[in-house]
Amino acid sequence: MSDRVYSVMVVGMGKRGMHHATTFHANPRFKVVGICDIDTARLDAAAEKLGNPEKSSDAFEMVKRVKPDIYCFATMPHLRYRMIAPAVEAGVKLIAYEKPMAMTLKEGRQIMDLVRQAGVKTVVSHQHRYGEHYQKVKEIISSGALGRVHTVYGTATGWMLHMITHLIEYTRWYNDNADAEWVMASASGRGKLTDLHPSPDYVAGFIQFENGVRGIIETGAGAPDVPEVDYWWRKCRIGAQGTDGFAEALTGGGWRAVTAATGAISGGGCMSYDLDMPPYIADMAKWLDDDSAVHPCNGEDAYKGFEIMMAFCRSIAERGQVALPLTEDANEMEAMANSIPDKPVLLSTPENRKEYPE
Repeated sequence: MSDRVYSVMVVGMGKRGMHHATTFHANPRFKVVGICDIDTARLDAAAEKLGNPEKSSDAFEMVKRVKPDIYCFATMPHLRYRMIAPAVEAGVKLIAYEKPMAMTLKEGRQIMDLVRQAGVKTVVSHQHRYGEHYQKVKEIISSGALGRVHTVYGTATGWMLHMITHLIEYTRWYNDNADAEWVMASASGRGKLTDLHPSPDYVAGFIQFENGVRGIIETGAGAPDVPEVDYWWRKCRIGAQGTDGFAEALTGGGWRAVTAATGAISGGGCMSYDLDMPPYIADMAKWLDDDSAVHPCNGEDAYKGFEIMMAFCRSIAERGQVALPLTEDANEMEAMANSIPDKPVLLSTPENRKEYPE
């Protein structure tokens, strides 16, 4: 095992940026050498918790000067390529950033072309998969206990740009990362289109995978409730159905399964940054040590999930099936928004009204 220490710069000292920064700081394989935020007070407070690294309000100037091994940023979704290009130019080895990876297919493709040509590794923050309950469901599926898997599914009451790439990432994982052939999706509700993570209030879609498995995804106001979970943001259900049973993880409420061999079984687990972030961060060092130790949240897999999300947006706008891979560029988010009727979304549960007002 290598003992090399990798230098890290983190941009954005909000909640998610601090999750990353404090976990890097706690791991001896990393040294936080620079942090950046336009909020001076927040930057100063963060520095005290991170060993007092260099501080700056200018990420582009800092990355060129500090030249870290790892460049991590947690900013709003409209800032992606603009944040990545200077880091690639500065010669960083790995870029870690928040989902969604872009706001249009064109931007996502520009990002992937840039990092591929430069040989820069990328990691996108789908760290929920490190939860013990997610891992247990994957173990059951991979064991063959479900027989022939025919359906994978993911639901979340949170809206699209917060949740959908998580759902797609984990359902693809449960389906051995199979590629998608086509999608079809629909949407309702305009309330969240002006959110910082602009989204329809409700999106529902189908994915036809190349291996014949069907994916079903729902996010937002009309997604089914998960009554076993109290915390609203963790009302997510991700699982698989097969000829001999099913297995699923509830983001905020453990796992459960029924198989021909075991009958009904279940166990614990809950989404926790304290538990999920350390292995997510540690795997970055392993990948930098060894090119074959590809990070589970690598950008190549994340791009395939992102492309499915963009295909959903196109399907909503075009009102029909969309084949993958996507070839021509489009402004998917704008076209989708323009196609959604101006009428209230219908709810799956009254509890959703607080997030999706009339």
